[in-house]
Amino acid sequence: NIDFTIFVIEILKIMNIHVVALMKFKENHLFDAIELLKKLVSETRKEEGCLQYDLIEDKENKGHFFMVELWETEEHLHKHSVQDHILEFRKNAIPMVESQNLVYKGMKIF
Repeated sequence: NIDFTIFVIEILKIMNIHVVALMKFKENHLFDAIELLKKLVSETRKEEGCLQYDLIEDKENKGHFFMVELWETEEHLHKHSVQDHILEFRKNAIPMVESQNLVYKGMKIF
């Protein structure tokens, strides 16, 4: 039914979006990477729709980090992806990254 499909699409627009981004930095760039990440976290937390943006360092693997994010809506997450501070972070982090970042996005089930 087309009405049900439209209803589901509208509900998805207003549901919170959870994101976990996994990052691995080269050991010889850790100090600079952490400084970049601190700036990214600080600026992102000011964004409209950002409910959580936490940087976690893996306690067993040096240079491994994950960002735990919670956004009000998919639209807020999209706006985040084109902010100057995220674009600057991506550009500056390229030479420091050891492997490609993994990003998981989803909605809370229960």
